[in-house]
Amino acid sequence: MPELDSTLSTALLNQYSANLARIRDLATPLTDTQFWTKPFPYGNSFGHLVLHLTGNLNYYIGAQIAKTGYLRDREREFTESNPPSKEDVLKGLDAAVAMVMEAIRGQSAADWAKPYTAVGTNSDNRLDIVIQCAAHMQHHIGQIIYLTYELKR
Repeated sequence: MPELDSTLSTALLNQYSANLARIRDLATPLTDTQFWTKPFPYGNSFGHLVLHLTGNLNYYIGAQIAKTGYLRDREREFTESNPPSKEDVLKGLDAAVAMVMEAIRGQSAADWAKPYTAVGTNSDNRLDIVIQCAAHMQHHIGQIIYLTYELKR
């Protein structure tokens, strides 16, 4: 079923590309200050969510599948008190998505079903975690959209 493997890879690549483009589009009109502003006493800033997504991809796909050696500091993703520039954070996400896309391209049909384990997930194969990470991005894109509406008020 080589055509299924190709179709699957293409669909996943398109989803990650679209997710990244959506985040960048939403970030474009924001200043660095707005990017790091928490408009509510609870929740996160746009910037912290991007740090979180970057850490998520680098850990679940980078460290576990691509074997990048990434060490995650999940708490810092939400508490970074000395935030880098908006553009630097977005470049980090660009690099994480590029790594994910390279990992996707590198999977054979048999690789997708390989066993998978990592702290914080119940995924038991590579395909499942790659899909879960794409869905996780979309979940946070929804939050980011809500934050940008609030920041514009």
